[in-house]
Amino acid sequence: MLSSAENELICRTGPGTPMGNLFRRFWMPALLQKDLPEPDCEPVRLKVLGENLVAFRDSNGKVGVLERQCPHRLADMWFGRNENGGLACAYHGWKFDVSGSCMEMPTETAESSYKHKVRMTSYPTAEYGDVIWVYMGPAEQQPELPHFEWARVPANQRVVSSWLQDSNYLQATEGEIDSAHVSYNHRWFKVDAQPQNRGQLNRFSATGRVATAVDGAPRLTVKETEYGFVYGSRRELEDGQFYWRVTQFLLPFFSLIPGPIYPRGGRCWVPVDDEHNMVFQYTCNPEAALTEEQVLRAKSSPEALYRTTFELKDSTIIDTWRPRRQKGNDYLIDRDMQRTINYTGIASGREQDMAMTDGMGAIPERWREHLGTTDIAIITARKILLRLARELQEGKEPMAPHNHQAFHVRPIDIVSDEGDFVKLYEKHGDLAAARV
Repeated sequence: MLSSAENELICRTGPGTPMGNLFRRFWMPALLQKDLPEPDCEPVRLKVLGENLVAFRDSNGKVGVLERQCPHRLADMWFGRNENGGLACAYHGWKFDVSGSCMEMPTETAESSYKHKVRMTSYPTAEYGDVIWVYMGPAEQQPELPHFEWARVPANQRVVSSWLQDSNYLQATEGEIDSAHVSYNHRWFKVDAQPQNRGQLNRFSATGRVATAVDGAPRLTVKETEYGFVYGSRRELEDGQFYWRVTQFLLPFFSLIPGPIYPRGGRCWVPVDDEHNMVFQYTCNPEAALTEEQVLRAKSSPEALYRTTFELKDSTIIDTWRPRRQKGNDYLIDRDMQRTINYTGIASGREQDMAMTDGMGAIPERWREHLGTTDIAIITARKILLRLARELQEGKEPMAPHNHQAFHVRPIDIVSDEGDFVKLYEKHGDLAAARV
C-alpha cells in the first residue's frame, strides 16, 4: 500500500506537481487526428494535466495547442474564428498562430508594435499513428516521439479510439497491469455468449476450458527495463504446461496487452485532471491490413462511443468521446446476466474494467489496501513512477523519454512447458521485439 503522502504525490499531475513535471517530459496523446479533420475546422476544447487548452488546425493543416484564455481579457479562445492561418479571439479579434505568436491586434493602431510583445502559451504537437501528440515540458528536454509499433505500421493496419474515463489516471493504469482480474472480472460462464472480440483473446487448455479460468491465482515475475518493465503472469494448465501472459508497461502510462492472435494492442491513460483521464486505445496487426470486421470490432470497444461536450467538476467544458455504458448508468449492469452468463453482469470487457476502477472513487485511499502476490506489477509501477518523480525534483532528468527505440517491444502470449520466467524470456524474448 502507499502512504497518504505517497498517494498524493503519485496522483496529482497539475502544473508544478512532481508527477506532473515528470509526465511533461514525455510526448502524450492529446486527441485523435479525426477530431481536427481539415484546415480551418472547428477548434476542440482540451484539458491535459490540469491545463485548459484549445486545439485547432490552421489553414495550412498545421495543428496548434494553445492555452484556452486569450491573453488580452481572458476570453475563451474556443469561440474564436479559425481562419487565414490563425485562431482569432471572438471578443476583440486578437489572432494567434500555432506557435502562440500574435498575428493581428486590430484594436491597436497600425503603427503599434504591441503585438510583438504578446504571446500565448503554446505546446509543440506532432501527428503520429492517427493521434495528435503534445509535448508540455521544457523545450531543451523535448525528446523524439516514442517508437511504438502501433503508431508506425501503415494506417490500414491499426485502429485508434479515445474516450473519457471518470477516475484518476493511476487506478486505470493499474488495472491494465493486473493479470489476476482477467480470471474473474472478464470471466464468461458461457464461452459462446462472449462478444466475438473478447472470445478471440482466449487461450484454451487441453480440455477446452478457457486458460485464465483454469488457474485464477497466477504467479507474477517482474523485470524492470529502460522503458518501464515487463512482467510474466504464469498460470498452470491441466496438462502440466504453463500459460504465460507477458505484459509490457511503458512509461509513463502505456500498455501492451497479450493476446494469442492479431490484432492486439493496449491503452494509455492521459490525465485530464486529477479526477478524469482520457483513454487512448490502439489495436494493430503488424503483419497485415485489418479486415473490415476487425476494424468494426476494434471501434466497438467500448461500445457505442458518442461525441459530446462534457462538463468537468470544476465547470471546465471539454470536447470528448463518451461510452454508452458509463458511471452514470451503472454501466448498464444486468443482474440476470451476472447470475448466468458472466461474472459481472456487464456486457463489454472495457466497461467491466471501468466499473471496477471508477468505482474506487476519483482518487482511491491506497493506504487502506491489502495487496497480495498478484499485485507485484502494480507495486513496481508505483515504485518506478515515485522514484522518477523524486529524482526529477532533485534535478535528475528521466532517460526513458529520450530512448525512443526502447519502446520497440511487444507483449507475449504463449503456452510453454517452461515454468521459469527468466528462462522463458531467454527462449522467447525475440517474440517481444517489434520489427517496425
